[in-house]
Amino acid sequence: QVQLVESGGGLVQPGGSLSLSCAASGSIFDLNTMGWYRQAPGKQRELVATITQSGLTTYADFVKDRFAISRDNAKNTVYLRMNNLKPEDTAVYYCKLTNERLGYKTRYDYWGQGTQVTVSS
Repeated sequence: QVQLVESGGGLVQPGGSLSLSCAASGSIFDLNTMGWYRQAPGKQRELVATITQSGLTTYADFVKDRFAISRDNAKNTVYLRMNNLKPEDTAVYYCKLTNERLGYKTRYDYWGQGTQVTVSS
């Protein structure tokens, strides 16, 4: 099992910045991908950014120039630095870890509890 604990959410004004953290513990495979997803009320959950164990990143188009994902493997922690926040960024942000095995189709997904980010004047 893997447990994910998120922190860093809060209320900010448009144009402001926030940094989110997600600390993982438990049975973490050598091959894994961590990422951030978000969900606004009445909308589907959407991908924000992902990062592999080796540091390969992907970003959603709507955040690629404003957000930065990173990780510290020694601490089993993934971060999301959010700059120039907009009201449409308001959502619950969830951390995800996917354990992977080379040569196997089965993958194991784990989710954090979510942290609220509100961007408002």
